[in-house]
Amino acid sequence: MKSDAIYIVRRLREKGFSAYLVGGCVRDLLLGIQPKDWDIATDARPEEIQKLFRKTIPVGAKFGVVIVRLRGKNYEVATFRRDLEYKDGRHPKGVEFAGPREDALRRDFTINGMFYDPIEDKILDFVGGKKDLKKGIIRAIGEPEQRFEEDKLRMLRAVRFSARFKFPIEPKTKSAIKKLAPKILEVSPERIREELIQIFTQKNPDLGLELMDELGLLEPILPEVSAMKGVPQPPQFHPEGDVFTHTKLMLGLMKKPSPELAFAVLLHDIGKPQTISFEDRIRFNNHTVVGAEMAEQILRRLRFSNQQIKIITSLVRDHLKFMEVKKMRESTLKKFLLSENFDLHLELHRLDCLASHKDLSSYKFVKKKLEKFKEELEKQKKKPKRLITGDDLIAMGLKPGPIFREILSGVEDAQLEGKIKTKKQALEWVKEFVKDKKLQKKGEGNEQ
Repeated sequence: MKSDAIYIVRRLREKGFSAYLVGGCVRDLLLGIQPKDWDIATDARPEEIQKLFRKTIPVGAKFGVVIVRLRGKNYEVATFRRDLEYKDGRHPKGVEFAGPREDALRRDFTINGMFYDPIEDKILDFVGGKKDLKKGIIRAIGEPEQRFEEDKLRMLRAVRFSARFKFPIEPKTKSAIKKLAPKILEVSPERIREELIQIFTQKNPDLGLELMDELGLLEPILPEVSAMKGVPQPPQFHPEGDVFTHTKLMLGLMKKPSPELAFAVLLHDIGKPQTISFEDRIRFNNHTVVGAEMAEQILRRLRFSNQQIKIITSLVRDHLKFMEVKKMRESTLKKFLLSENFDLHLELHRLDCLASHKDLSSYKFVKKKLEKFKEELEKQKKKPKRLITGDDLIAMGLKPGPIFREILSGVEDAQLEGKIKTKKQALEWVKEFVKDKKLQKKGEGNEQ
């Protein structure tokens, strides 16, 4: 991909324009990290960029930004610019095209403000980025308060870069974030969500949570998570400490998590502060159900997709099911193992154990069962074909009602346990079930 980015730079140069690699890709190259994205800055105007490349998308032409597509990948090519006054804590009213120095001075942090000339192999650094990168410091370009007033999301970006690289935030920059942290909610929930996803799915998400708390960003964005601080837990199960500490430890144990797993970890015990009671020991009765409801509210507030909400809330609601796996009927256990996203449930449980009592017996039990059921589970991945339907029950003379669900679920259990395999056997099972129900009802009547 680097060769395509260099091709864009070279093509612009051949036509008489200045052009450089810029921003995060320069920072990553200097750190010896393979960049995910390659951005180019140039003095060519948007219309001139569009003439030079076959496939372009003018995503922000009025701000001087054009996407150039090469071999199925997007490259952002932006004209050097100076931002005009910011109107909403996120976007400037407009831009003026300028030179590379002015372009560097409008950026967020010194380590992201460098240009790289891949043709001459030279760094252009107007903001001291190379020096700060060598020292390992996150420093706002220019006046920190002004940078964050312009774009409040930069406060969360500071957390992201500081946590990812384990670079401390320079004191003046840190002080400005603390002062302006309550204004973070001026940013749209969608942009906050995307930044949080990056913080909690990159390296050192536990440090990200710690920094958000220290800088005053956690309370306005996720007050429910902040409320976990200082909430005690029974030491025999949680020797690590309070709910917040436990969650932070779990985050630190994750390896390349999906957004769904990362937010399930963050929110799995969100119901504990509301359900704590002091009985024979500290208890959190019903905290999984309460937590799932709270998680849904938080995720909707942050504009997560319905599918993501469904997955994350199910992980929160069912994370204690593993306490029962050794006592489950085989059919119930198989259903659990066949449930959607079971791999996420299993990983959440593993992290939960490792960040507390470290007892992995249920985890190992389930892993053995998965191995045992491997062939069977492969056949059943699509779920067993239903042998009978409600129409069959009506044809047998049964009246539709709640009993239909009970019967169909019972037939499915018998299928999973290998007790019935054909429609004829299923109908016989139903006859016996109905007969038993009638006898049971008759018996209850006699008792009265």
